[in-house]
Amino acid sequence: MANMLTLLLDRIHRRIYQMNITDQAKIQLSPNWLKALEGEFSKPYWHTLSQYLMEQEQGGKTIYPPGEQLFSAFNHTDLENVRVVIIGQDPYHGLDQANGLCFSVAPGNKIPPSLRNIFSEIESDLHISAANHGCLKAWAEQGVFLLNTVLSVEESDPGAHAGQGWESFTDTVIALISQQCESVVFMLWGSHAQKKAALVDASHHQILCAPHPSPLSAYRGFFGCRHFSVANSYLQSKNRQTVDWRLPPMMDDHPQITFEL
Repeated sequence: MANMLTLLLDRIHRRIYQMNITDQAKIQLSPNWLKALEGEFSKPYWHTLSQYLMEQEQGGKTIYPPGEQLFSAFNHTDLENVRVVIIGQDPYHGLDQANGLCFSVAPGNKIPPSLRNIFSEIESDLHISAANHGCLKAWAEQGVFLLNTVLSVEESDPGAHAGQGWESFTDTVIALISQQCESVVFMLWGSHAQKKAALVDASHHQILCAPHPSPLSAYRGFFGCRHFSVANSYLQSKNRQTVDWRLPPMMDDHPQITFEL
């Protein structure tokens, strides 16, 4: 009986802890990010968002990505190292897909259609063969900040967490990068991302716009935009390290995957 009670309390503790976004942010954000953003944690929108997420999870809703990956973009790309910003909307809403980086999926998943189109454009632009997986961690570790404007989602319900407060946080993040970093390339794909151009000082950064890479819109101008070579040319002109857009092959302990149709 005592063991069962201990297991129950442990489960409750883990569930509450997973979506305690203040605790998760303090764990996952690097010192530079934390210093710059800690003031957000006392604002009303943050408290409302935090309460909403914990209530959702305590009510039995499954939320992606897992709490320990909510701020993966900040964990893999430090503020002082940001060279490129790619903006997505909200995480993938299927089991074990989302890993906290926009457009990226955890190893072992099929490559989603939008990411497949991104790989196709890179192959056309830079003659780099597509990777056999969709995990973009290698980009993030080079300074490609892969930010969703909403950092969580309910299982099988895309957009469920929009309008709950994440947008206030990520708008602050985009403006912060514009203010504190120099010579960053902002890749804004689709109308949702392009609205964020108002937060960026175009006199200090390069803003690249194109249609979203979704199969519904990629043929309207995403294909052929050459954003990846253009970004590297800009970075080189500003004496900044360019991005190696090749992804390392998947490790042997992950199964080979296929493209999602």
